[in-house]
Amino acid sequence: MTTPGDVPADANYRGLVLGTESEASTPLGFSVWVDPARFLQLDDVVTVQTTLPDGSQVETSGIVDEVRTLQEGVTLTSDVSLARDGILPAQHATSAHVSVTRVEPEVYVPPMPGQPVRLAEGAVRDRALFFDRMVERFSLGLARDGSPILGNLEFLDGSKGAHVNISGISGVATKTSYATFLLYTLFEGAALGGRRANAKALIFNVKGEDLLFLDRPNVMLNDEVKARYASLGLPAGPFGSVGFFAPVRRGDLPIPDTGSRQEGVTGFFWTLREFCAEGFLPFLFTEADAETSQLSNVIEDVTARLAVSAKSSPSGANVWIDDVEVETFDELLDAIDAHLDPDSDLAHKWAGSGNSAAAVGTVRAFMRRMRAASRHVGTLVRGAGAANPERHRIAFEHQVTVVDLHRLHDRAQRFVVGILLRRVMEERESRPGTDRPAPFFVVVDELNKYAPRTGRSPIKEALLDIAERGRSLGVILIGAQQTASEVEPRIVANAAFRVVGRLDPAEAQRAEYRYLTPTAQKRAALLKPGSMIVAQPEIPVPLLLEFPWPGWATRAAEVAPPTTNRDGDTGDRQGPRLLRRFDVGDPED
Repeated sequence: MTTPGDVPADANYRGLVLGTESEASTPLGFSVWVDPARFLQLDDVVTVQTTLPDGSQVETSGIVDEVRTLQEGVTLTSDVSLARDGILPAQHATSAHVSVTRVEPEVYVPPMPGQPVRLAEGAVRDRALFFDRMVERFSLGLARDGSPILGNLEFLDGSKGAHVNISGISGVATKTSYATFLLYTLFEGAALGGRRANAKALIFNVKGEDLLFLDRPNVMLNDEVKARYASLGLPAGPFGSVGFFAPVRRGDLPIPDTGSRQEGVTGFFWTLREFCAEGFLPFLFTEADAETSQLSNVIEDVTARLAVSAKSSPSGANVWIDDVEVETFDELLDAIDAHLDPDSDLAHKWAGSGNSAAAVGTVRAFMRRMRAASRHVGTLVRGAGAANPERHRIAFEHQVTVVDLHRLHDRAQRFVVGILLRRVMEERESRPGTDRPAPFFVVVDELNKYAPRTGRSPIKEALLDIAERGRSLGVILIGAQQTASEVEPRIVANAAFRVVGRLDPAEAQRAEYRYLTPTAQKRAALLKPGSMIVAQPEIPVPLLLEFPWPGWATRAAEVAPPTTNRDGDTGDRQGPRLLRRFDVGDPED
């Protein structure tokens, strides 16, 4: 038997299985006496071999989820000082608790006390974390020892499951950074195989300009960061194919309303005809707006009447209502107001009649909300007087489409998000069915705002549709929020991958985080930016991981300066040479 201080030749040896009354070994968890010449830390993957009476071996593997050190031989608080001075005989003893992740073969017997415990490496580690059973794998990040943490692609692309949910304190948990890192591993790695060329992503940028430089290399990209990407089998650099869109500014010219970046950004808007024909009006209302059935009925009736008017109008960007051409959003509101006026002969067609007629107060409440929305959304809906709308429509031509909303009012943000979510589902539904369509990822931050726990709205219904039905169409939701407890439970429950960054301690105790172990719940309050805890279906214990610093710039100050290419010309890394290196289908290359 190994005695304290003896270091076996086996470098992976860490200690012996404990069998004390308070730390008895069980098939699902056991404790380890840690050899004083070695150490175990949280998140280490260990394994122990148990010999059965028939001579066969059972491999029990798990993850260290607690480490304790105590002073044996002392009882009083002040004895620590006496032991330090050599007056009391005492010695330090360290033990670690292991939460079992896998038993192979599945003979659930407890490891016997005194059996050696070793670090799991190579194929043993792959078995412990079920990596060996993952037919298609992608990188989730790096373990603390620098080894890759893998995810099962079949639980992300819709084959067996789908969707990712990320929680954490704003500004500390790096939720958006991790979401874009996941996309980078999929688009720039080999996990998607032949589907990679047709895989796409839609990202809503709602905070600052963080996502407006995904196509530019980060000036802070040094050799250490490049080495971390290399250990994941990835190049270190920006995304290869990105399209940027921002709402147009007020005025006649369709100039994108962005901050420090204008070049390469397309200003977007919709025509009055699209607004009416495609039923965009409900997206102007929030959960609180549509809290009564009467108001909801008016919204539905007016939306239907506008669709009829649009379909009967001559071709073009404008709409004709009762032979009157409507050319601006304000004129459209005036026409709606006139048709809802109780004194109008047409009111019964727009707001019902008799017992079904909307109350005057309800109609007025509807128009107040419409007028309020006009101040923030009016510039996004334009008539024929605007520039060519075809050149200012959000197109999913690039692999990654970033729609910048950070300068829009909250109501306008909801409007854009709702329209695009519905459009993604409609486009996918119109395609021929296939067993494994190329995935279309949708990244939505502030999920609690768009799909709150209570209430209903068109945007929430669109997100629920993606969460519950998107898997079969290859539409994958990557949702992020500060508090999962404030999000519609069905959306969180449908996420196969659940990720947390730094959490508020009180939030970590909510029912939505029961998948975390007690130790992980405590650690979530201490995580630094760049560290996440990830739970996935096949691994019974959530794993702590780190992800590398972004290879793409996250703000204007991080954009690397232009470099000189092999022909002596000066240009940045977004030029054609780099696009050909990373590109997976950029139509402009």
